[in-house]
Amino acid sequence: MSTPGLEEDVTEKFKGAFRHHPAGVALVTGIAPDGPVGLTLSSVASVSADPAVLVFSVTRATGSAGGILSAPSVLVHFLVAGQEPIADAFARSGQPRFTPEQGFRTLPTGEPFLPSARVAVRGTIRETHPVGPSALVLLDVLDVVEGTFGAPLLYVDRHYDSLVSASAQAPAPQG
Repeated sequence: MSTPGLEEDVTEKFKGAFRHHPAGVALVTGIAPDGPVGLTLSSVASVSADPAVLVFSVTRATGSAGGILSAPSVLVHFLVAGQEPIADAFARSGQPRFTPEQGFRTLPTGEPFLPSARVAVRGTIRETHPVGPSALVLLDVLDVVEGTFGAPLLYVDRHYDSLVSASAQAPAPQG
């Protein structure tokens, strides 16, 4: 039996804990029955390398999230510093998406591809698990499409940041 008010206290503390924990910013795109869909994520993680599986969550099964869940395949793009406007556009309803200025292309497999992202992981949804108002999505990885080098885009304490390190820099020329 729970104590009245205790659940709200834990919920707010939990939100606060993750508000101060940096997360990489990703963009998931796909083709739904009504056309291209996309959604900004900060919940992407690797589950397994063999078989290659990643996980992300969506907050509901309607709108863009519902479109992603109905897409035959999706791309999970890992965004880089400077792509904050794209992340914002796909994080808020009614914002312009898939515009020429954003630089999207279409892969031969049909998914909207953002070549200016660091990398895009292409896959099919293996399964979903409802958790409260959210759904946990397991994605079987079919391909990894290289993009453009750049410092990873992070989200922490309700703002964007970036991680600049040796790993974010382009490799030195050989020879």
